[in-house]
Amino acid sequence: MTLEGQYRCRHDQVLLPIANKLEAFLKEILSDHPRIDRITTRPKSIDRFMGKARAVTREGTPKYEEPLHQIQDQVGARIITFYKDDVEHISTEVQRYFHAIESKEVLPENDWEFGYFGNHHVLAFPPDLIDPAYDQANVPFCFELQIKTLFQHAWSEANHDLGYKPGHQPLERDDLRQLAYTSAQAWGADRVFNELFQKRHAV
Repeated sequence: MTLEGQYRCRHDQVLLPIANKLEAFLKEILSDHPRIDRITTRPKSIDRFMGKARAVTREGTPKYEEPLHQIQDQVGARIITFYKDDVEHISTEVQRYFHAIESKEVLPENDWEFGYFGNHHVLAFPPDLIDPAYDQANVPFCFELQIKTLFQHAWSEANHDLGYKPGHQPLERDDLRQLAYTSAQAWGADRVFNELFQKRHAV
């Protein structure tokens, strides 16, 4: 069976139901946490998985020797919240329930640059979410969780649509500067709203 065929079976038979269970579980453990806009999960689409599986390094060698085992975001989850302070609180709460394989704050490489911001985790699936009836060879050991503010989420979605979809006219340097400018505005808006939130809730 081809890699695409293998992933298609995994996607339909295992990833979809696991993603649904994961979403319900995240909503349950965060039900008392205020200011969450949405919690969503999804299996990686077949097209996106295959695109990632075909990626090569700068040297031209395959990035993934075993894509079905190495690609960590076959199931992805997002938690979108109002304020920056909430991101840290939610991150701490989530890690009470999941074993963290990797956790990091994603920032632009240079302090003088603006671009993508987000809180990312690679987390192991709790055994309770895995139906023993599943073919265990098709069960990924982890999923990716992104925790973002509304402004971070809106910017990253628009940026991905404008800057990364193939088959469209590529953006020019000034266009990329405009994207960086909008990232700076989103960063500033997050900062202002968080400061106002802290001020209103100061004891």
